[in-house]
Amino acid sequence: MPAFKFDANTRDYSRLNAYWLGQAALLTYQDEAGVRAHVPTWGLNALSFFNQQETQAFIAGNEAMLILAFRGTTNLTDWMTDADIDLVGGPGGRVHEGFNVALNVVWREIWSFIREQRKGRALWVTGHSLGAALATLAVAKLRLEKDEPVNGLYTFGSPRAGDRDFARAFDADFERQTFRYVNNNDIVPRVPFRALHYSHVGTFKYFNNRGDQQEISWWDKIVDRVEGRIQELLEPGLDGIEDHGMTLYSANLERALGSGQ
Repeated sequence: MPAFKFDANTRDYSRLNAYWLGQAALLTYQDEAGVRAHVPTWGLNALSFFNQQETQAFIAGNEAMLILAFRGTTNLTDWMTDADIDLVGGPGGRVHEGFNVALNVVWREIWSFIREQRKGRALWVTGHSLGAALATLAVAKLRLEKDEPVNGLYTFGSPRAGDRDFARAFDADFERQTFRYVNNNDIVPRVPFRALHYSHVGTFKYFNNRGDQQEISWWDKIVDRVEGRIQELLEPGLDGIEDHGMTLYSANLERALGSGQ
């Protein structure tokens, strides 16, 4: 792992920031003791946890910046089959009811922290899987409801969090500072389905079946996913689930950082 460096004040895409926000998203899967042991090695001396019901997040920072990271789910199958996918009113449009409920159980604490303790510091938001959806809704609340500055949102393996009106309002406000990573055949970004009026937000970033980051057309994406499926036949496994793991996203982010992609 490289030494922690972060361009706190940029509003442009950054491979360096993507890598470290990916590390923060990965770190959310550790317990509180593990996070407390790790964060100081990044030179981040402030740390607060938010843990209510099944929703977990932390804010870590120093004098220049804050990172808000949301944890994903540890039981992907249950979440994908049992989540309440009804659309309810949200910032800029309608949003996934289950995601909205999950965020709201910690939202008051998070907003209180940001309002009282941000003190002009750059704010970055990240998450993986379910945590990516919560991160997206948190940024929507901060931007569209509170008019609170956010430097960037980087998500990994994110499901769709809201409907087309939500996506249009979000992108009109924040598309240029939102970067949504998808790894090859990752199944989670395909749910909830477009047929249910859900839509993605942000700028699309893609890892192919070899783990390389590349700009890709819709046709190339189909071809690459087919190649991933062929690999699955040769090496049996659930490719769509395996490609969703944050550990694999992290390895690909490090590969992209090292190769200058």
